[in-house]
Amino acid sequence: MHERFAAKRPATVADVAAAANVSKAAAARALGGYGSVSSAVKLKVLEAARRLDYRPNELARTMATGRSGTIGVIIGDIENPFFGSAVRGLSDCAAQSGFDVILSNSDETIATERAAVAVLLAKRVDGLIVAPATMHDKAHLEDARAQGCPLVLLDREAPGLLVDVAIVNNQEAARDATQLLILADHRRIAYVTATAAADVSYESPEQIALATVRSRITGFLEASTLAGLPEPGRYIRLGANNTATAQAIIADLLSAPDRPTAIVASDSKIALEVFRAAKGLGLAIPRQLSLVAFDDADWTSVVSPAVTVVAQPSYQLGFEAARMLIERIGGTRTEPRRCILATTLIKRESTASPPMRGDF
Repeated sequence: MHERFAAKRPATVADVAAAANVSKAAAARALGGYGSVSSAVKLKVLEAARRLDYRPNELARTMATGRSGTIGVIIGDIENPFFGSAVRGLSDCAAQSGFDVILSNSDETIATERAAVAVLLAKRVDGLIVAPATMHDKAHLEDARAQGCPLVLLDREAPGLLVDVAIVNNQEAARDATQLLILADHRRIAYVTATAAADVSYESPEQIALATVRSRITGFLEASTLAGLPEPGRYIRLGANNTATAQAIIADLLSAPDRPTAIVASDSKIALEVFRAAKGLGLAIPRQLSLVAFDDADWTSVVSPAVTVVAQPSYQLGFEAARMLIERIGGTRTEPRRCILATTLIKRESTASPPMRGDF
């Protein structure tokens, strides 16, 4: 091949060492940020690296230091604004400590989550942050720990898995949201969630694979039972995990003769589907249907009526998950920690007293 068409060979540590007139070992220490090297030598090495446009071999650095400088993150739904904000928080925390983030989306399926864990471990990440798709199947997470990879769970717990967890006060938050509607005299209140289930109707906690959802439903039922609401579980609906399914579930609820007069939506995506379904059925919010949603997504405060929400500190949740993981990577050996952050109930315009019978 003609010389002018030949690919330029990337500069190596040996090239940098020769240009700086130092040993290869000294250049490697200066470039890798480990071991002992004088300020003068480090300055010469870094200047030579700049001149030669040296790019470090990340695999070689990982093998030399035992660290890749990366954190693996697996979340359930990258389109969910809650996870978007949490990832921003953990990425900011990681960057402050010099870590890069490799992000994977499980699509809330355990097979995809297992595959993502395997890929990230193969890439030698220094630690994992996972929002598990189920609290039942956790062997792959136990295996990651057995391989010495620090692990923190984000937003969701997995009973029996002894690792750090960053969550919010889900049970209390759902109880408060339900009580807000009860105090407005609602007696037929629905809870709609995207979590997958074989049957969209709720029968027992065993149907629920996510600890977060179980906690919220527990809080919803606690408030309803305490207020003496008849059969509150009959208005709980599961599996509203896409637009078509959500619309069918919500329309079915709102078309019943004894339809609910209020809905608690498990996230802002479900809340948006409630808006669509109500509009399609000619139901005015809040005059004919009240709505409370988990997550203070941007749109919830600018639509008319503005949506009453349970605001979750998603950014801080991600930040705290990364902080705990980085501490573990650094050698912290305390007992597993549970970081529980408080939510905030923000009352806006989407809640009111229930309609009179003639307004249904």
